[in-house]
Amino acid sequence: MSEKRRYTNTLDLRKGKVEMVHGSGGKAMAQLIDELFLNAFSNPWLEQMNDQACFDLPAGKVVMATDSHVISPLFFPGGDIGSLSVHGTVNDVAMSGAVPKYLSAGFILEEGYPLADLARIVQSMATAAEEAGVAIVTGDTKVVERGKGDGCFITTTGVGVVPVGVSMGSAQVRAGDKILVSGSLGDHGVAIMSQRENLTFETTIESDSQSLHDLVAAMVEVVPDIHCLRDPTRGGLSATLNEIAQQAQVGMQIYETEIPVKPQVKAACEFLGLDPLFVANEGKLVAFCPPEKAEQLLAVMRAHPKGHDATIIGEVMEDELQFVQMKTAFGGSRMVDWINGEQLPRIC
Repeated sequence: MSEKRRYTNTLDLRKGKVEMVHGSGGKAMAQLIDELFLNAFSNPWLEQMNDQACFDLPAGKVVMATDSHVISPLFFPGGDIGSLSVHGTVNDVAMSGAVPKYLSAGFILEEGYPLADLARIVQSMATAAEEAGVAIVTGDTKVVERGKGDGCFITTTGVGVVPVGVSMGSAQVRAGDKILVSGSLGDHGVAIMSQRENLTFETTIESDSQSLHDLVAAMVEVVPDIHCLRDPTRGGLSATLNEIAQQAQVGMQIYETEIPVKPQVKAACEFLGLDPLFVANEGKLVAFCPPEKAEQLLAVMRAHPKGHDATIIGEVMEDELQFVQMKTAFGGSRMVDWINGEQLPRIC
């Protein structure tokens, strides 16, 4: 570890604000990095203080994913932009069956943003990274003028390794596959919208933001021939199913009665005029597997704390039109199409 630099005064993390000088590349920026970011994210790779991270990877295929986070508000029931930036990228890596290993983090900060709030975000990131078993090994910080940002934007890039023998993706989805979801849908998007609209409900609706690496590992260990995994974030379950249907050139049939949605989320969606199928999630996954393995995979998912409400919601069909259809609770049928426009802007 390099020797720590000494400063005349410490950062005022209680009353201080982000200033333009914190992005200048000078002593103030170095102090912000040392006393806030390095202190929270401390690990052997980051402590080398290079402009890049050098690390070893185990045998297997390397997976990399990047995601930018511009959520509003920055703090919400069940999480904040810090933990979300870790969970979102860890999950993108994990959906390939990979074990997430390392993250980079880029911050765009607005002049005048409270250092106390930034410290809270950074600590949330550190906690989320520790829980996911990943190290934040390199990063970058920029400061923009007051009024030209929205407090804090974060971009994270993740690197992971797919174990030997594991291979999955939308191209492997085929007719007959069962479709499973790991739990209730719409929690994240409704939690964000309720904060924006200052809505109150009898039960607090919290974001489902969480890292799914351990659930994926348990699933892959028992059913290594899962065909595809995907996390239904922006655009919700609808966008995820339609995207995979087009990529795999298949159709899908899902059942409304089997799709898990919490009563308070369903009620909030009705009040706000939202469809839970279009609402974003940040801690759920969709799995496609051979029909003969579906019950086995469902049992594994339900045995895990992050999948105890898992259900089989439908199956893949041959369909040259690549339609996603839903059997309704009333016995009818309707199309589940892509979302038209932006139903919930800036939810991740």
